[in-house]
Amino acid sequence: MVDYKAIIAKYKDLPGGIIEAYHAIQKEQSFIPEEAIIAAAEAFNIPVKDAYGVATFYSMFSVKTRGKNVIRICESAPCHIAGAAQVVAALEKELGIKMGETTPDGKFTLEFTECVGQCQATPVITINGKPYGDITPEKIPAILAEYK
Repeated sequence: MVDYKAIIAKYKDLPGGIIEAYHAIQKEQSFIPEEAIIAAAEAFNIPVKDAYGVATFYSMFSVKTRGKNVIRICESAPCHIAGAAQVVAALEKELGIKMGETTPDGKFTLEFTECVGQCQATPVITINGKPYGDITPEKIPAILAEYK
């Protein structure tokens, strides 16, 4: 059981501390559970709806259960033109899930994202924030093996 209050307390007195607290919680859990949002509202002395608003506003946060390893593929125009659809198909085939889903063992979640600032190496995926560029379907098994 994760002690959300202890994690949040580390960031309570920092400007923008709720965002840092959410990053720390998500690093532990891969998402921000409702209990953590309630604890953040109490710690930062804000309404729960505002704490929830922060957790849902930023695309890097998720309030839905996700796998331990979150794979995001850029769906911007440069990645799309460079073959992102084939990379998506390879990821879905290799993991046995569709975009937006999590593997039954809880190890992987597939998500789309906007530009990750790596346009010199399209198409791009990130796994837990680590970018991988110039991705081809053939590279997918070796990359995923690093996380299995």
